[in-house]
Amino acid sequence: MSLGHLTTPERSGLEGSVVAVAPQLLNAVLVVGDRSGRIVEVEAYGAAEDPASHAHRRRTARNASMFGPPGTLYVYRSYGLHWCANVVCGPEGEAAAVLVRAVAPLTGLDGMRRDRPRARRDRDLADGPGKLCAALGVTGADDGSDLLDVDARVRLVRDGVAPPDRPVVTTRVGISRGVDLPWRFCVPAHVGSAR
Repeated sequence: MSLGHLTTPERSGLEGSVVAVAPQLLNAVLVVGDRSGRIVEVEAYGAAEDPASHAHRRRTARNASMFGPPGTLYVYRSYGLHWCANVVCGPEGEAAAVLVRAVAPLTGLDGMRRDRPRARRDRDLADGPGKLCAALGVTGADDGSDLLDVDARVRLVRDGVAPPDRPVVTTRVGISRGVDLPWRFCVPAHVGSAR
């Protein structure tokens, strides 16, 4: 499969309330070299007001990219095992980011299958935040990248598929604080696909 006409989102469209920006990222495409995937599930993480956010207490070396301009890629290691990718969406200096929880693979599936040999089906290649980073090849070396730079290794693009009019909205998963906030958004056809 090849991608159609690609456009880069406007930076201003990524700046705003993390809860407003998160569902707008659905159906956007993450491109890493010849691999790509359509974003089908995301979770919003605010700053001081969000006890589940990495920036809840203060700025650190680990979360510094969260304080960057909208469109910055924030990559962190989860449980010391898996890389996780986030799109920064707050105004510069105010940490807020959207965790990309799942993508539907589009291109570069041979490489994804090689890097995710335990995935039984193609839809399982990137159905979780750590899995998608492994499938796309996103690592800590990509932290702080500008996703809107046309020459960046990791890019956020649009291919003409709009966000869903009515995304599925649920509480976030895999956290112990802020569990009651309905800040998880999914493309309806992919609900329950990510773990």
